[in-house]
Amino acid sequence: MPLNPRIDSWAGRTVWLVGASTGIGRATASRLHGLGARVIVSARSRDALDAFVAEHGRSDAIAVDATDRQAMHDAAKHIASVYGRIDLAMYCAGTYSAMRATDFDLDVALRHVQVNQVGALVMLDAVLPHMLAQARAGRPGHISLVSSVAGYRGLPQSLAYGPTKAALINLAETLHLDLAPLGMGVSLINPGFVETPLTAKNAFKMPALITPEVAAREIVRGWERGDFEIHFPKRFTLWLKGLRLLGYGAYFAAVRRSTGL
Repeated sequence: MPLNPRIDSWAGRTVWLVGASTGIGRATASRLHGLGARVIVSARSRDALDAFVAEHGRSDAIAVDATDRQAMHDAAKHIASVYGRIDLAMYCAGTYSAMRATDFDLDVALRHVQVNQVGALVMLDAVLPHMLAQARAGRPGHISLVSSVAGYRGLPQSLAYGPTKAALINLAETLHLDLAPLGMGVSLINPGFVETPLTAKNAFKMPALITPEVAAREIVRGWERGDFEIHFPKRFTLWLKGLRLLGYGAYFAAVRRSTGL
């Protein structure tokens, strides 16, 4: 049974993707555009956004720092004014740097909190007034947060990144409890390893690595099915889900054995 309203057609739907200059966000925007959605892409890089618009007619771009509260409010207001509604808002902005406790850097950790977690809250603050009004008018929308399987449980080298993604998992679950009764959709996206500028920093072989285009197909398919959690690739994410069931002793031993860390 779907936990969200199914999306049968994208034609004419207005979708705002925050953090869509590269990687999963850009690929998802491109796929939605091909399916007929009115796509608005946001990120800090004006050049990357302009390149997207040049390649995707009918799309729009708003350059914005996702952590800038006023700028995000202005962007949401502009979209609602120009297009009449926001059917789906996706937060896919993020930053990643490998970190272990033996090399802790508070500034880097706090930057992860700002981009990965606070930015999502800023987007919510910007879009919720519009989307709640839409829901009251009988036209509910959908909010989607991109977290990560790194948020399932603690992992080596994930001291800065993992806790912010765990926070997004909790946030999406709570949002669903609050907003589903109003007819709104809330989804949580937990990718494994995807070829992006962020994962290019990894010095280790990434298991089950997929392209952003494959990730985009999985995401859009999940929205269309009405899934709450959209996780992929299954051959990797299901293994990590299994590890969540272990007690701490068995879990720590399994992670050290599989990672060598």
